[in-house]
Amino acid sequence: MSFGQGGASWGPGGDGTPDWAALAEESAARARRKKLLMIGGGVLATVAIGAIVTTAVVTSNGGKGRADGNASRLPAPADLPEDTSAPAPSFSSVAPPPPPDPKDFISSAEKDKAPITVDGFFPGKKLTMGDRVHLKGATSSSANCATGTQGALGSILANNGCEQLIRATYRKDGVAVTVGIAVFDTEARAKKTVDESSGGLASLSGGGVNTFCRGGTVCLRTSNSYGRYAYFAVGGFLNGERVTTADKDVYAVNKDLTNFTFRQIHRRGQLQASQAVADPDS
Repeated sequence: MSFGQGGASWGPGGDGTPDWAALAEESAARARRKKLLMIGGGVLATVAIGAIVTTAVVTSNGGKGRADGNASRLPAPADLPEDTSAPAPSFSSVAPPPPPDPKDFISSAEKDKAPITVDGFFPGKKLTMGDRVHLKGATSSSANCATGTQGALGSILANNGCEQLIRATYRKDGVAVTVGIAVFDTEARAKKTVDESSGGLASLSGGGVNTFCRGGTVCLRTSNSYGRYAYFAVGGFLNGERVTTADKDVYAVNKDLTNFTFRQIHRRGQLQASQAVADPDS
């Protein structure tokens, strides 16, 4: 048998006719070898992938596990024991009592036990409200409430049981105002006095303040009450001029002093309310 170029097989007799059976067998052999190579490569790839997965599992266990399946098992959160030794928190179903109302302590003599003095309501030598300074003049305190009034107010105070009248005068820029606090046994008596009020408070001179708002001079008069206290004010010009609604300075001084008086009465209730909380048996 002779072989041509390329390794092809030719049949006997040298007539140039290919040996088709030999060629077919050779082609089938090559196909079998290629298939075996492909199967072998797949096996190797599968082994390689398995090795990578095993390495990843070992690494995810912190490098402490073993690839043979004997790695230690970490407990899942559900496997952790629950600590039942700590006591459960407890909450009171009873709400704490509200703080006492300061007004309760100044609404009747039964609870309002603090001393009543001029300095307690009008301390110091001057009153500062914002950028406004009012200089304090004369002060007075009397158990005869009518002596510090003008017109019908004296009898009204007496008829409603006024126990004490405290007065203080302040001046600022040619304006003077006298404030008076009338003390009663109950809140109802103080309110009734203001509702019935007529006449007015008598101005108090002295301490650098000349007589003002006397002899029929027109002045600004106001009245109000808080708790068992009724408070009054009379204000005008030191030079005797009559007050009109256009005189804003007089109104401003009057407002400062009546606001301050209200705050002092309220502060009296606050102090006694605080003391009641600190010493409930007092």
